[in-house]
Amino acid sequence: MMRYAFVCLLLAAMAWGQAASPPPPPAQQPGTPPNPAGSSAADAAKVSPDAAVITIAGLCDHPPADKAAADPNCKTVITRAEFEKTLDAVQPNMPPRVRRQFAMRYSMALVMAEKAHEMGLDQGPKFEDRMKLMRIQVLSQEFNQAQQEKASQVSDQDIENYYKSHAPDFEEANLQRIFIPRAQQPPASKVKLSAAAEEKRREESEEVMKKEADKLHARAVAGEDFGKLQEEAYQTAGMKAKAPTTKMGEMRRSGLPPAQAAVMDLKTGEISAVISDASGYYIFKVGAKEEAPLDKVKEEIRGALRSQRMQEQMQAVQQSATPTLDESYFGPEMPPTHGMPLPPPTGGPSPKPPAPGPK
Repeated sequence: MMRYAFVCLLLAAMAWGQAASPPPPPAQQPGTPPNPAGSSAADAAKVSPDAAVITIAGLCDHPPADKAAADPNCKTVITRAEFEKTLDAVQPNMPPRVRRQFAMRYSMALVMAEKAHEMGLDQGPKFEDRMKLMRIQVLSQEFNQAQQEKASQVSDQDIENYYKSHAPDFEEANLQRIFIPRAQQPPASKVKLSAAAEEKRREESEEVMKKEADKLHARAVAGEDFGKLQEEAYQTAGMKAKAPTTKMGEMRRSGLPPAQAAVMDLKTGEISAVISDASGYYIFKVGAKEEAPLDKVKEEIRGALRSQRMQEQMQAVQQSATPTLDESYFGPEMPPTHGMPLPPPTGGPSPKPPAPGPK
């Protein structure tokens, strides 16, 4: 059993250090028949669960106590069912093309674990401390997975209730938008202006574009074409780039910046006031409005509820116990970092942080 304790530590190191994308397969040797990407997966599915998929010659399943009487023909046999059980514990749904590489690492881990056992490395406080840390890490991962599964239990009634209570969030409007740059493009010049002159030019430029935004707004309210007004805005700004389209298509409140979300409160045909931000000025026109049907947003709501429940569950866990750290040892308090993983118990490299997902 102690052999497998070592294997747990070795596999943990392999899992922490494993790259998100596997290395490219070796180049095809001349004269070797091609191996389509899907053929290995299809062949693996035909293998019986009781069939041996890994055989390690020289490693005994039950090594004799008397080393002098060791059987030179001893071997360890791992069936498909046993190997896939290990895969599920390390990385569920591992791509077939990576399994061969992992099988070689796993085999060598078993060999090294047995050698470590023979050396007595599975005894003593250092080993026990690592196993304790490993147990904490595995349990925390299992807890997190259980919380995710619990948060994923979203019923159709939950989705319908959310849809009704958040009706404004699912209202869609066909929007048009004029964008007026905040300042004019400075003209090309070989003469470098002083800081004061450059500041004066910038202020005058911004004043010109602010007045242009007000003029364009008045013309938009009078019913002039948004596309024409957008082109004039770019001409006044001295922009060399082609003016962007004014047609935004169907938009929802969540698809707009917070400062522009109030546009969704306007009625069909209404023109917004001039909205300003650091980049420039915006004028919106609201077209047809309708509420997105439930079938269209069902999965979106399911994901929102799942994320909301997961956040609530983890907040409850964090609030159930509060650690206090000695500042004379750890230093002053730093901004909280949520989801900080435990360090690898075997001294392996720290995992890369997950990439942020969409908001």
